[in-house]
Amino acid sequence: MVLIVGSTGLVGTEICRLLAEQKTPFRALVRHDSNPEKVNHLKSLGADIAVGDLKDPASLAAACAGVEQVISTTTSILSMREGDSIETVDRQGQLNLVETAKQTGVKRFVFISFVQNQHNTFPLSDAKQAVENALAESGMNWSSLQANYFMEMWLSPALGFSYPQNQARIYGEGTNPISWISYKDMAQLAVTALHNAYTDNRTYAIGGPTPLSPKEVVAIFENTFGTVFTVENVPESALHQQKEAATNPFEASFAGLMLQYANGAVRAK
Repeated sequence: MVLIVGSTGLVGTEICRLLAEQKTPFRALVRHDSNPEKVNHLKSLGADIAVGDLKDPASLAAACAGVEQVISTTTSILSMREGDSIETVDRQGQLNLVETAKQTGVKRFVFISFVQNQHNTFPLSDAKQAVENALAESGMNWSSLQANYFMEMWLSPALGFSYPQNQARIYGEGTNPISWISYKDMAQLAVTALHNAYTDNRTYAIGGPTPLSPKEVVAIFENTFGTVFTVENVPESALHQQKEAATNPFEASFAGLMLQYANGAVRAK
């Protein structure tokens, strides 16, 4: 039995689909107020549904009962609700899960993180590092898969990149390369890590094989569709100011992620 934490999210749902395709028994942790359509979709895939919350250790103990492997993709960044924060979910909530998994006899824990830059830290990166440290000391077999920038998120209208409108927002100069990755590839790697002892007790920076700068990405879209994009550059100085002026950990973390984008993020070889 595999427990998927973050099962209604982008990566988590794809992981559940892959497990169902492989006929691997899996349990999906959902919250009491999770989107009913998403929960029903998980049920249609054959998921055993567990209702719980990272902020509630007792519910995690029930969810982990009889589980041999855990994949956690959860973050408060995209699904923040009342009581959620980087501290309560991404840090303490994930630490609760690691401790509960350890106490209930889970053998392998796959943690979805993101590529970090030691020269640009922020609350979310600090939280991820704390969880990785806890996993390293847990005694379980563990893997931390540090995703690079998801194409489906960072090249989307939500973040100012809209190819139907021929518009692109670029953070920084747009000349530093990024090893973009699809959430589908990330999900496949997480599932693969469940059965590959080579990934045990290691941290991996995950990204696509061909780094491309944001300007190069824009050029690909322009050449493909025969259009010219209107490009908005957000100066790196403005991102530094945004990070320094942040009034909460979420704002500081999002500014940190944009700064890392501006500086480039290439998968280590």
